[in-house]
Amino acid sequence: MSSSTEAADIRHAGTAPLTDAGPLSLCAREPHVPAERLVAEMVPPPRFSSARFETYIPDPNQPSQTQAVQILGSFAAGLGAPADGAGKKRGLFGFGRKAALAPSAPRGVYLDGGYGVGKTHLLASLWHATAAPAEQKAFGTFVELTNLVGALGFQQTVKTLSGHRLLCIDEFELDDPGDTVLVSSLLGKLVDAGVALAATSNTLPGKLGEGRFAAADFLREIQGLSAHFRPLRIDGEDYRHRGLPEAPPPYSEEQVTKAAYATEGASLDDFPHLLEHLARVHPSRYGALTDHLTAVCLTEVGAIPDQSTALRLVVLADRLYDREIPVLASGEPFDQLFSEEMLNGGYRKKYFRAISRLTALARDAKGLVRS
Repeated sequence: MSSSTEAADIRHAGTAPLTDAGPLSLCAREPHVPAERLVAEMVPPPRFSSARFETYIPDPNQPSQTQAVQILGSFAAGLGAPADGAGKKRGLFGFGRKAALAPSAPRGVYLDGGYGVGKTHLLASLWHATAAPAEQKAFGTFVELTNLVGALGFQQTVKTLSGHRLLCIDEFELDDPGDTVLVSSLLGKLVDAGVALAATSNTLPGKLGEGRFAAADFLREIQGLSAHFRPLRIDGEDYRHRGLPEAPPPYSEEQVTKAAYATEGASLDDFPHLLEHLARVHPSRYGALTDHLTAVCLTEVGAIPDQSTALRLVVLADRLYDREIPVLASGEPFDQLFSEEMLNGGYRKKYFRAISRLTALARDAKGLVRS
């Protein structure tokens, strides 16, 4: 068997050769993430590490965006003063101060808007603008927060986060009633400890409308916590497509393969095998799955066969987008990944977000292909 034929056979088995000369493979990775890493990584992801209110570009046709920056800036300023010795250091899993009582004024903000209006940028800007040590601020998605509870246990998570000044939760998920109750209970404990909250969220199943989550639904679902949140609506269209060209069409399998071999730190996998591999890796590890990658190259991209697989791909798309990892693909274009039934169902907002983010990453990958 020739080396080129052997390489092709390996690629179609879902694992590209792991040599200095060849690309990596997501399918060959089975990361294990210790609980300590889950806590330490509760900071804005790399894509938003430099996000600031000053770098948020409001749409001039959407005054609510400018207003959001002003309100969040004031909110951050109000969190800057230490309370009851908040500046004292504490251990990873213990208290460093006596918990402060939550003030009567709302200690939380909820950013209410559709995908692509910059909610995550604003949430990360709030984290950066809050004058507190990094170990007293936490930023993570709803999934990452539930994973933290699973890794540490409920009481230990309460202890870990109660010494914080601010907890930012991106994409608060209300699809699973059990997880909603769990996180709502956790947030209730943290509010009692004086932790300020900020959140964005997704759409409940059956809530179609305009592709955005309604603040009234969010406040109702978190029940007793509603008094602690000030809803802040942010109108606008998806900024990733505002004035930008359409996503590049898929490339040929040969182009994608050549780019993978020519790009140091790139991975190469065929899409069907990658989807199978994602089913064997817990979504909490998808971030670690992409460690040290410079690009993700995919061949044979096609329609997602079922909703469980689709939701796993959404999580992977989020982690790739957070880490600014370009995605180069052959096969079907990304806007044909999800069926009409999926795009009209209860998880439609997640799927449109995934399409939007993968499209942005496909633009980023154009430079990998040599003409």
